[in-house]
Amino acid sequence: MTVERAEAVRKAEVLVEALPFIRNFHGDTIVVKLGGSSMEEAKANVLEDIVLLRYVGMNPVVVHGGGREITAWQQKMGLESRFVDGLRVTDEDSIEVVKMVLTGKVNPELVSALNALGGQAVGMSGEDGPCILVKPAASANGEDLGLVGDVAQVNPEPIKALLDRNYIPVIASLGLGYDGKSYNVNADTVAAELAVALGARKLILLTDVEGIKDKTGELITEIVAHDITGKIGDGTVTGGMIPKVKACVRALAGVEKAHIIDGRVPHALLLELLTTEGIGTMIVPG
Repeated sequence: MTVERAEAVRKAEVLVEALPFIRNFHGDTIVVKLGGSSMEEAKANVLEDIVLLRYVGMNPVVVHGGGREITAWQQKMGLESRFVDGLRVTDEDSIEVVKMVLTGKVNPELVSALNALGGQAVGMSGEDGPCILVKPAASANGEDLGLVGDVAQVNPEPIKALLDRNYIPVIASLGLGYDGKSYNVNADTVAAELAVALGARKLILLTDVEGIKDKTGELITEIVAHDITGKIGDGTVTGGMIPKVKACVRALAGVEKAHIIDGRVPHALLLELLTTEGIGTMIVPG
């Protein structure tokens, strides 16, 4: 057998190995939150994975923030970037920057890239529909976060309508307040609430770290939901990882399993969904 033929056979074997996973998730909704380097270094791989999932019969829903770009634009405009409990404090000036970056730059770029790869993507934000209704959020110590929203109500119908027509919804993490104002909403939180409302099979948060690590720096590959509070309390989980793990626990109200995986790994989504090994941290009910 030639080297070329052997390589072709190996590729065919990989596809066959993926068949049970494809069959298992066929027709299921998978909510994928893009963040960190998954939107930069490895974006092409991630978006290819999303399009492939759609073509093999899954229903991917993409949720995104744009933290790094928002920070960069705030700096250009002389605005301070400040975070409390991993959430961006958002005043009246900052919300305009957030809206500009999310709906004017990041969302259209993702939609365009997915469409160029053969996907049928449609961009929207939580304000459209509206899909995401919010109330003002407060930090754990009661500090005012400005125009940061906590999800109060989800209307999944506009997203379901897109999925029914074989589109890939790409959703920016903005919400509409009951006061008629735009609110910045943590993208992990949006992804979790949508996963529950859509009856998704899985929630996958792509980030730029391997997953949840213990105090020695070792990756925790699987953790039970009721252990999360303790990990936050003892300082194992800190900063921007706090809203991620809280989002995963929230999602388990309606989702089988939630995952925090490293979007820098090429084809991280396929590794997580279509292989036995998987990567990152899996949060399970219990």
